[in-house]
Amino acid sequence: MPWALPLRWSPWGRPGVKALVTAGVFVTTLWNLRFFLSPSKGSGEDSKHREPLVILVWEWPSRQVPSVSRDVCHELYSITGCQLTTERQLLHQANVVVFPHSRLQPGRDKLPKERLPGQNWVWVSLESPSNTRALAAWNKTFNWVMTYRQDSDIFIPYGKLVPNRSATVNIPAKTNLVSWVISNYHRTQKRAEVYKNLSRYLHVNIYGKANNKPLCKDCLLSTISKSKFYLAFENSIHRDYITEKLWRNSLLAGTVPVVLGPPRANYEQFVPADSFIHVNDFGSLEELATFLKTMNSSRYQQFFAWQRRFSVKLYTDWRERICAICTAYPHLPHGHLYPDLQSWFNS
Repeated sequence: MPWALPLRWSPWGRPGVKALVTAGVFVTTLWNLRFFLSPSKGSGEDSKHREPLVILVWEWPSRQVPSVSRDVCHELYSITGCQLTTERQLLHQANVVVFPHSRLQPGRDKLPKERLPGQNWVWVSLESPSNTRALAAWNKTFNWVMTYRQDSDIFIPYGKLVPNRSATVNIPAKTNLVSWVISNYHRTQKRAEVYKNLSRYLHVNIYGKANNKPLCKDCLLSTISKSKFYLAFENSIHRDYITEKLWRNSLLAGTVPVVLGPPRANYEQFVPADSFIHVNDFGSLEELATFLKTMNSSRYQQFFAWQRRFSVKLYTDWRERICAICTAYPHLPHGHLYPDLQSWFNS
């Protein structure tokens, strides 16, 4: 015994038997408790708890693969306990494996041959159902989905408004009425039909590959900002499918978005009702054109009231999106498989 409490002495000059027993029991109890209160650093549970969550990205979603060798989640986004890797030899150590749909091919030849017990596979896509093919091949394959849909297991929007009460209203100088940046123009798309009919009543400044006027990356926002309105027309219309056309090309650029996409109520789940104009707000495109052309300065400035309360945050770095898996991980359902991925995505 490494130490002992001083014994209480009786009035007769020798230790009392009762005091001796009490002290002995007390010391023994403390000695035993120290093993429960201070478990060994080598215990399996403690080591397991300290190990980072390993996220293996089977193929990187974008063409340029950034370095993820360091603790990027912590360094860039203050997310601790999260290790990203693209090294497939770490498959047997991975807690989560990420599969971007843009890199998947029909059939299972490019997927791992086996899945470790407790390992979760994530299907990732930022495209709409109209631009997503061959989903039926992946039934009963993925545990979680990671998309722009709010009901995804891991929700990854194109952008969002973040509180910023110190922000001031900033409306860039305007030199024209309406602009549109379009690279992939197809006559069968709803946005092509709407543009064609709207252009009968007002002039639209068109940029992008479709009009042989591509804008460099650093020229995009400065060019769009000169327009009072921007045609934030989505390439297809689906629930929650609200892309950079709203977040970057309109709100961040400092112009008012005229949106074509899901219903107004869906947009209002993301941005204030008075921050955009919806094509469906009008009985005809002629009415919409008249509204845009005749708007006075006071009414126009009201569309920027959101800037007093919010700022635009864009999600452009796939590392940030994938690091979000670690934040969501403790709350995600384990052992679940999507039986029919196509039915879910098209719902």
